[in-house]
Amino acid sequence: MSLIACLVFFITGWQSEPDSARAFRQDTLELAKVEVHAAALRKYAFGQYVRTLDSDRLDQLSGYSLGEVLQQETGLFLRQYGSGMLASLSMRGTSAGHNALFWNGLPVNSPSLGQADYSIFPIGGFDEVNIHYGSSGALYGTDAIGGSVHLSSDLDFNSGNELKIGTLLGSFGRWHQQVSYRQGTEKFAFRTNVYRNYTANNFTYKDWASPGTPEKRQDHARVSQIGLVQDIAFKISRKQTLNANLWINSNDRQIQPLLGSAVRDVQEDRSVRTVIDYAFTGEKFTWTAKTGISSDVMVFNTERNQTRLFLLGTSLDYSFSQKWQTLAGIRYSHIKGQLATYDSQEQRLELYQATNFKPWQNLGISMQLRQLIHEGEAAPFTPSLGVEWAFLTSNRWNWQLISNLSRSFKIPTLNDRLWVPGGNPDLIPEKSLSKEIGLTSKAKLSAFSIENRLTYFHMGVDDWILWLPNSTYWQAENVRSVVNQGLEYFFKGQFKQGRNSWGLNVDYSMNSAINQSGDQGNPLSQGKQLPYVPKHKIRTQGNLQNGPYKIYIQQQWTSERYVTTDNQSLLASYNLWDMGLTYAFDWKGKLKGNLGFHTNNIFNVDYQVVRLRSMPGRNFQFNLNVVL
Repeated sequence: MSLIACLVFFITGWQSEPDSARAFRQDTLELAKVEVHAAALRKYAFGQYVRTLDSDRLDQLSGYSLGEVLQQETGLFLRQYGSGMLASLSMRGTSAGHNALFWNGLPVNSPSLGQADYSIFPIGGFDEVNIHYGSSGALYGTDAIGGSVHLSSDLDFNSGNELKIGTLLGSFGRWHQQVSYRQGTEKFAFRTNVYRNYTANNFTYKDWASPGTPEKRQDHARVSQIGLVQDIAFKISRKQTLNANLWINSNDRQIQPLLGSAVRDVQEDRSVRTVIDYAFTGEKFTWTAKTGISSDVMVFNTERNQTRLFLLGTSLDYSFSQKWQTLAGIRYSHIKGQLATYDSQEQRLELYQATNFKPWQNLGISMQLRQLIHEGEAAPFTPSLGVEWAFLTSNRWNWQLISNLSRSFKIPTLNDRLWVPGGNPDLIPEKSLSKEIGLTSKAKLSAFSIENRLTYFHMGVDDWILWLPNSTYWQAENVRSVVNQGLEYFFKGQFKQGRNSWGLNVDYSMNSAINQSGDQGNPLSQGKQLPYVPKHKIRTQGNLQNGPYKIYIQQQWTSERYVTTDNQSLLASYNLWDMGLTYAFDWKGKLKGNLGFHTNNIFNVDYQVVRLRSMPGRNFQFNLNVVL
């Protein structure tokens, strides 16, 4: 559902319904499907952008990783160390550890590394992807300085039976297989999903590290992945529901070496995650309880590292009136790390509260507060204030002014504090103050529909942790101060005429991430753009649909990225074009699905996202999904 339609619902829909709300009533009705773990995702996020990726598009990309989907479908930048290799997300110019990732409300950033590898999260493990742009520590806790990504499962009661079989075949030995069965009755629903992904990654590349830049074939980048997802929902009574989710994932890969290197590293990643949610819904309130476990094992060559997280929390969402709603909760986390050089555990306790106030139909204000106690010490107090004002509404137009002021933080990771040698137990949390202001509009003019969103943001991050060399080894220190500011622009336009429709989507981001302090030992880094933060990225996608047929063409341009902190070395910009054709079929309601043919990197561009890490040239993919 579109963001603006959601805002119209919250700002105007709970009181008398003006013409503008009636104009978007069809969008508002989609809110009937409620997910317990995502209750606060939009409701208490006035002034910020929460984006839901298109579910049909996710279905067509079912053989992709989360990193590939974000790269394809958004204007976000992912630092990719090769095809199927480590992929880390950068939002609003922040580092990989400044973006939080959740699965059904369970935080899944690595407690030891403080970040997530988006290449090992397959799309087959969840149904919905929501992206929260901007600082959101008051809502979600540590790590959400630049933004957060939320993955969720989706079960429906009274949905009958469904068997889905999918496969994807592609260049360089890529083969994805997936089988999913779901059933929904009046009181019980479940889904079982198994998947397998494999790619040889035997693409050719130019070896810029060798004399004469010879063309070579990649021979050490194979990736193999298997997994099981089990989702269960039970309606205990008219007011009570119980949800349980289990995800087992195994990923084996050969680590693609640097150009010119003969190193043959391998890595295994094993994870088991489970979440149980209970919800009791009264006339004016919803009480929820959540427990979850995340266990991750990473074996790099022969070195084994394991982390485990146990979470227990509860919250109460209460509506005092049409003007006032509030959410209050408490969350406890126990983390244990058994790594190559240390064995440790820690505890966290979080208290949080969020309030919505709607004094008038066209004005919404939300305030969030969070306090985390980490190992008996208080982390930075984290408040946030957001405002949305619908200043121009009619049957055709809806304009809104949005603004948000947020404080966020990041707890030092286990490795930052405890790794031997170099860990620093005296580190303090990184902290940020973020401001943003923007304008949104939505118009429906006969056969045309248009959405726009323009946002300016300014963020300061202090006590940024870096690993720096001392006399004998590298050590973690709070040394960097960074100012991030920039623009985000989103456009979505569609024209419908009978069975035909034309669409255009645009994502643009401008990020200035300037090191204010300079890094110890390298004063030339002061006043310079952070490494691997492109100043500009633009994604455009045009599509044409005629009945069941749809053709799209997509372009992504990423500006140059500096490789060093003093900005003396950089990687060239690159421009990638993709296109595809899809067909949706339905044979008498008994057999339906979709098939598609896609060409990526049409012009066979030779590019690097990260220095000396080759990326595939032109490649082709065919996918088929059948629903019985």
